[in-house]
Amino acid sequence: MKIGYCVEGATDRAVVAGLQRRWCPEAELVQGRFRGTTGLRLRAEIPSICSELDAKGCAVIVFLTDANTSASDKVAEIERTQKRHVSPVLASRVLSGVAARNIESWLCCDRNWIAGQTQRDPADFSVDDPKRVFESAMNITPSNRQEAAIADLVSDAPLKQWISRSRSFERFYEDARTLSQSALGKSLGCSMPNERENLPRTS
Repeated sequence: MKIGYCVEGATDRAVVAGLQRRWCPEAELVQGRFRGTTGLRLRAEIPSICSELDAKGCAVIVFLTDANTSASDKVAEIERTQKRHVSPVLASRVLSGVAARNIESWLCCDRNWIAGQTQRDPADFSVDDPKRVFESAMNITPSNRQEAAIADLVSDAPLKQWISRSRSFERFYEDARTLSQSALGKSLGCSMPNERENLPRTS
């Protein structure tokens, strides 16, 4: 099975990889071509990206972008706009996620956990936009985006806490869970766990 995806940057790509490893480990990830660098540009290219990934045999297609705002009504509107770009023919196979503020806000929504993983003080992550502190804690540089390390974090993250602390992640999770339990999802053979019941994992 192939899962196609398109994201804004390296950290988003690592999050997709970590979730794929956790939710559908037998799947192959296929990245769609995206010529821009912003969520706004990506949303404009969704129809062509869907066509490309569908032609490559991807059973599921994932889009993940940053809202660049934490205002819940604006995040929800961006989600609706992003979904409107998806063809009705492919809508049942497309997961469209928009992280409130940015993807780092998902990664850092459980401050005690991320602080423990990075040997930092939880207070360091008590900011509206954790992107800068997360990149510092993970030693991310222009030449080393630490994608493997971030994917490892996500694959073992306490997603139950992410669901309870991030409304935008909760919506993305619910859409993924609904797809996995549909006739299409069952035919693809992915057995996605109920993260609302799962306790944080230990290595």
